[in-house]
Amino acid sequence: HRLPQEVRSGSGNFLLVPIPEYPLLDCVPNKTVKIVVLGASNVGKTGALYSRKVTLEGEEVSLQIQDTPCVALQDDAEGLYCQEQINRSIYWADGYVLVFSITDHNSYRTIQPLYQHVRRIHPSGNIPVILVGNKSDLLRARQVPADEGETLAASLGGIYFEVSARENHEGVHAAFLHLCQEVIRALGGGNGEKRRGGLHLARPKSPNMQELKRRFRQVLSSKVKSATTI
Repeated sequence: HRLPQEVRSGSGNFLLVPIPEYPLLDCVPNKTVKIVVLGASNVGKTGALYSRKVTLEGEEVSLQIQDTPCVALQDDAEGLYCQEQINRSIYWADGYVLVFSITDHNSYRTIQPLYQHVRRIHPSGNIPVILVGNKSDLLRARQVPADEGETLAASLGGIYFEVSARENHEGVHAAFLHLCQEVIRALGGGNGEKRRGGLHLARPKSPNMQELKRRFRQVLSSKVKSATTI
């Protein structure tokens, strides 16, 4: 599928650009870790679904990462404008990346209400979470000190990563792999699929993946029709 030029070229400051998708019909590992990326606007989000195979402690894992639409504080600064798609993604996920821009204090202010929103959807149990301060290459425009990020992350029960998606892809990878390990630990080494009262939600799909699956079903349907006419 086609992404904006600045995303395809890797020149944009987007958090998930270094994480490619593997083919839809490729064989995926048995263990699956589902992560959702949450944050305000202009923090380095692409709004797409990414899948990647990673190896952790010698075991191959399917890492599925759902980027989401942006959230925004309400006028009273106590609640969030949060689309239903975001709620579905929060419910679907095993781990959470809360991301803000170190150059935008308002994006930082959304983190605490956003975490509380996740807590309302998952009122019990462990919530694997990391806090990511993006755009660390723009230090002259910094509005959020690193120690504030570290303090907030600690209060959420997670670790703070300060990264530059523009200049340091390794830092982004390290953050996601750390969260992936935390999720596997929280799930107790199971297959990565949570059971929530017998309700199993399909993972959120990007429009492009829906289109691929629609075409695949068309191909299968045409094969079935041709087989029945022989």
